[in-house]
Amino acid sequence: MFSKETYINRRARLQADMGSGIILLPGNDDSGMNYRDNIYPFRQDSTILYFTGLDRPGLTFLLDIDHNREILFGNEATVEEIMWTGPVDSLAADAARAGLTDIRPLSQLGDFLAQAVQQQRPVHFLPPYRPEHTLKLSAWLGIPAATVAQRVSVPLIKAVISQRAIKTAEEIAQIETAVNTTIDMQLKAMELAAAGVTETAIAGRLQAVAIAAGGNISFPVILTANGQFLHNHPHQTAFRDGQLVLCDCGAENAMRYAGDLTRTHPVNKKFSTAQREVYDIVYNAYKAAADAVRPGIRFKDVHLLACEQLAAGLISLGLMKGNAKEAVAAGAHALFFPCGLGHMLGLDIHDMEGLGEEYVGYTDTLKKSREFGLKSLRLGRELEEGFVFTIEPGIYFNPLLNAAWEAEGKHRDFICYDKLAAYNDFGGVRLEDNFLITATGSRILGRPFAKTATEIEELIASL
Repeated sequence: MFSKETYINRRARLQADMGSGIILLPGNDDSGMNYRDNIYPFRQDSTILYFTGLDRPGLTFLLDIDHNREILFGNEATVEEIMWTGPVDSLAADAARAGLTDIRPLSQLGDFLAQAVQQQRPVHFLPPYRPEHTLKLSAWLGIPAATVAQRVSVPLIKAVISQRAIKTAEEIAQIETAVNTTIDMQLKAMELAAAGVTETAIAGRLQAVAIAAGGNISFPVILTANGQFLHNHPHQTAFRDGQLVLCDCGAENAMRYAGDLTRTHPVNKKFSTAQREVYDIVYNAYKAAADAVRPGIRFKDVHLLACEQLAAGLISLGLMKGNAKEAVAAGAHALFFPCGLGHMLGLDIHDMEGLGEEYVGYTDTLKKSREFGLKSLRLGRELEEGFVFTIEPGIYFNPLLNAAWEAEGKHRDFICYDKLAAYNDFGGVRLEDNFLITATGSRILGRPFAKTATEIEELIASL
């Protein structure tokens, strides 16, 4: 945990920003894998973590702004529970470290909220992302479960985002810890990748690196020879010589802050000519975006800049034609880059995305596009000092998408469909790092790590 002053100050700002009413933040519970007592690894709700630091199941935090009360609802561990787990810190002791003193049994929460509803007091809550949260909110507030999502508090969403979007120095230090562990995971992937080794054999070792560092993975590892599929998780598929390994992975550190890096490298340690050509195009797009990010620039414009670099490179290979800027304006590049350039990063791997991309990545004056490619851009707004986010350009040769577009005759003025068959077995290339916006520009997070094709080949040779 951070110091209790950090959490006290965060809550004080939240109260000031909201002004009145009750803020209700349900925490997560243990969840059974296949029966009640065989549980998944516990992961606390990120907003609870942000405002209290309390990383234990069975809690709900309530801010009664009108009466200036901070109440933590939860139960102390029983003797029978401790018999299975061993000694644990008391809830009261944990709460004290967060600056909380009003601790009440969870059984009292329903009556407290029922009284608030009877008094017609506004109860603010965030979008639930677990079904049990929806059912709890329905019972506590006396509203149909089907309408819970319609009752979320937009003012609370915006107040939370305005705080969590700007990372403090202590948060940045935590994120860099996670990024450095993620680099260790990437190094392990490069060390182990070889013909005959399966995707799952490597992915399991990457998770071990994250756990050994004191945390876990921040999202399921993406490690695949089929990089043309954007989120292709590992299978019992053995790598072959001549293939590329696309590894997109992230560590979550002990305080639940995340890292997220992607590297693409050759199974047989050396890029082929075609692989290097495509990799260099992706790197050039990455470099253009990394050089452009600074306070005040719209990330959507950085995304489009990277897209133009990708299109220009594909034109040089003869896979696209015409003018790169015009091709991007038409959306033709999205055949090869159908996703967004990056996303926010913090306590969530796609930070605060559960609160709504239209609030996290966009503004009242900048709406999210519905166009193919652009609709997958999670971050479009102007960058501000303290933002932490990813830059992640890529090129993907997806034969299924190629065939669908060619059959429709899409963008024939820009796409050389007759040349794409040669890349049907290529896969995909992407490159991703994590960035912080500073007062005058940006800086990359984590220790130096190979990026260019030559640097990657030299690094692999040294492992």
